Amino acid sequence: MAEDDILFGREGGVATVTLNRPQALNAFTLGMYRRFDPMLRAWADDPAVHAVVISGAGERAFCAGGDIRAIYEAGRGISGNRDLTSVFFREEYELIRHIHRYAKPYVAIIDGITMGGGVGVSVNGAYRVATEKTLLAMPETGIGLFPDVGATRFLNLCPGHVGRYLGLTGARLGPADALYCGFATHFAPRELVPRLVDALGHIAWRAREEAAQVEETLAAFHADPGDPPLASRRAAIDRCFAGETVEAVLAALAREAEAAGEDGEWAAQTRAGLLAKSPTSLKVALRQLIVGRGYDIEAALALEYRLTQHFMVGHDFYEGVRAVVVDKDQKPRWHPATLADISEAMVETYFSPLGDGEMRFDA
Repeated sequence: MAEDDILFGREGGVATVTLNRPQALNAFTLGMYRRFDPMLRAWADDPAVHAVVISGAGERAFCAGGDIRAIYEAGRGISGNRDLTSVFFREEYELIRHIHRYAKPYVAIIDGITMGGGVGVSVNGAYRVATEKTLLAMPETGIGLFPDVGATRFLNLCPGHVGRYLGLTGARLGPADALYCGFATHFAPRELVPRLVDALGHIAWRAREEAAQVEETLAAFHADPGDPPLASRRAAIDRCFAGETVEAVLAALAREAEAAGEDGEWAAQTRAGLLAKSPTSLKVALRQLIVGRGYDIEAALALEYRLTQHFMVGHDFYEGVRAVVVDKDQKPRWHPATLADISEAMVETYFSPLGDGEMRFDA
């Protein structure tokens, strides 16, 4: 039943959220967002609730994102729910902003696959616990979209130009890299997670000290995930992703690949991967991250909502979802097909205001 897709409970003074669609890697539906947000609001006003913990059911994923197939079907007129292409993103982003501004400690257990919307409801919260099974990514340029759910803000908080690298390539991160980028705040072995949640549930809460008590408990379970691979690649990433255009990034990667250094193979593979992404997505995403430096969560989400609505009337999102999710032939036919076919004026149209359709937040 749809109401079982997201479960709510209580462990002592901790309210719990379980994303319960393991067969779909716990991907969010609109209905799940609509059940989650009112619960957060109720817990905020409940003096018996001192913290919130969110996790995913099953062994594979925390949350693999939003239900992009439903959005695809709405935009294509298959489902008859045309409004979903605007309503889904609006309500998703409202929830993400609520999570980011939540007054009580919010703890996400990012165990397993964590992508797209799963990153949105975790990285934007106060505390994020990775495990050895964490696999985190923002792969949107591969489906003709762009890194959203607050990525304008959190990718720009990564070291150097690592955020640009992750946003353009969709590279996948393990727990050590998630910590290095600031996406995770703590690491704990998967086998200890039940004990961690139990410990949070059994805290003897002290008024106005909830955050400090949660941090003490998380610190007691925190372990060393090892060295982050991205740290050793950081210099090459900064060299190659410093450019202000996608063409400049590709040229830098080509130079790096031709050099006799140890980063040559990585550069060649990264360049080839970028050339397989939607050219439109790459250009819009890079522009998004450049203009969005220093944005707070509200400005980031407002910009991203504007971008989604322009993508929803375009070609590449539907073609990307068709190729990756619907037909699964992995052969998207992007249009325009090359970077050279995309002018700056075309990129600029994605950033044009929506008028009354803009996303605005209450104070």
